[in-house]
Parts: sequence; structure tokens; C-alpha cells
Amino acid sequence: MALPIHILLTYGYFLLFAWVLVDQFGVPLTVTPGILAAGALSAEHEFSLLFAWLLAVAASLIADTTWFFIGRKFGNRVLRLFCKLSLQPADCVRRIQDTHGGRRAPALMFAKFVPGLATLGPPAAGVHGVGVVPFLLFDGIGATLWAGALLFVGRFFGDLIKRNPDVLNWVGRFSGVLLALGVLALLLRRIHRRQKFLRGLTAARVEPNELKERVEAGEDVYIVDLRHPLEILADPFTLPGAHTISPEALAVRNKEIPRDRDIVLYCTCPSEATSAKTAMQLHHLGIERVRPLRGGFDEWRRLGYPLNPIPTFISSAAATQTPG
Repeated sequence: MALPIHILLTYGYFLLFAWVLVDQFGVPLTVTPGILAAGALSAEHEFSLLFAWLLAVAASLIADTTWFFIGRKFGNRVLRLFCKLSLQPADCVRRIQDTHGGRRAPALMFAKFVPGLATLGPPAAGVHGVGVVPFLLFDGIGATLWAGALLFVGRFFGDLIKRNPDVLNWVGRFSGVLLALGVLALLLRRIHRRQKFLRGLTAARVEPNELKERVEAGEDVYIVDLRHPLEILADPFTLPGAHTISPEALAVRNKEIPRDRDIVLYCTCPSEATSAKTAMQLHHLGIERVRPLRGGFDEWRRLGYPLNPIPTFISSAAATQTPG
């Protein structure tokens, strides 16, 4: 915390206000160390705890209110932009729906304590029709609780260090260990979430006979053929109604894929490895209703289920087989 304390001592309250303002606008310059440092400095009477609190709340409200009215004016386009920039777009969408799906303004009181919602909360409130007065009331309470919690934690450590300076040495000695443990915990969490997703994907696999019945019944299922062009050239047939999209083209063509129905993926991998990898990619793009076809293209063909020819590839295959 030495660097934030030095900076705050040099530039004072103006820096604290500007730092909170920039952070709450969504610029990735986390202000947490600065607010903690301000709380610690208040123990030495270098900073006024109350004035720092008021400045942090004011800066937060200015940024949040700006995003609130941007959300009101531009609607879902703002949220889509935020979620595209998010590392987990699907989780981003789910958090918005869970928090503001029912115009729940009181959720703003806790949004700043939830990763990702600190910046998303205000524009989402504007998009979902929360009134100006409820927004200012609940967002103000949230900003007060958030800034107060950080300042008082900082003040607690400031008082502790004031009474026992050796505490600072202890913190410095173990901060590296704590950082390593934090990184390890984050990595393990990501691995756990990945494995959980893959287990859910395995359970959600669609059987070939089920897909055949749904196609014959005229259900609007979006089927994606993930095979490489060379694989299709060797066997130029596809499932009825399937769309040929290579995994590499998904990022560019993801808007073609509907979000309101089941997406069935298939490849020629015995373990549906390509389908699983693609399903994760689609999940990150906010497409959740994804089901791999068990056994893929080979199992469908083995069962003798109907296939449609792909004229372009049939012509190419015939041309390669014609003697020169």
C-alpha cells in the first residue's frame, strides 16, 4: 500500500476523486488500493475520513448517473457492447438478467460488491426502465456502503500499524504468498467451471434418433456442420437443413446463429471433441442452448439416416477424380 499512500499524500483529495471517477466509468484502473490508502492515512490525520468518503460517493454517483442516462438513451446496444468486451459474455448476460430482469432497483445497493456489476448496473438500470429517483436513492446507498467499507478497512489497518509498526513488515512478508494463493484459487476456479460445463455438455448431448424425429416433425432446430472442407470434400453430404460453419469462422459468423432455439453441433470426431470446444466458444459468445450430436456425422451415417448432398462439394470431388 506504500505507493498509493505516497501518491495520495502528493496529490491529495483531487486524485482520490479523479481516481474513483475514472474507475467507475469502467477504465481498468482499480481504485480499491487508493480508497484503502485514504482510510489508512486518516488514522494519521493526513486525510479526513468523512471528506474522503463524500468525495468517493460523489465521484461514483457522477459516473453511475452518466451511465444510467446512456443506458436510457441507447438501450440494449450499450449492454451488448459491455458483454462483448467481457471475458465471460454469457455470465455477463445472466448477471444482467438476474439483477435487473424485474426492474429491481434495490439490487443497485449491492452491485458494486459483485465483480462485473459495478459498471454494468447503472446502464442496465436505465435500459430496464428504473426511475431516476429510485436509481439515485439505491445507487447512492450502494456507493455509500462500498466506499465506506473500503475506507473503514483501510482505517482499521492504519490504526493497527499505528499501534504496532511491525504489522507492516508482516504484511509485506506474506503479501507475495497471498497473491500466489489468489492466482491459484482463480486458476482452480476456472478449471472447475470448465469441467462443470463439459459435464453439463455431455449430459445435454442429443441422440441421433431424437434429432431425426425432431427434424421430421418440422421443429426449428439449428444444426451446424463443423467439419473441415477437406472432410466434406471426401464425403459431400450433410444432415438435412444443416449449416456448414467451420469452428474458425464462428467468431465472424456468430450473429447468424439464433439464440432462441437449440443449436445442434456435429463433427467427425469420435469423442465430439470439436463440438465440445465449439460449444464452449459459443457459450462465451452468449449462446447457451448448445447440444452436441452423439457420435457426430459418422454415427448418423452408420444408422442410415437421411443426408442431403452438397452440390458444390460434389462437383469439386468429381473434378478431382476425373483423369487429367
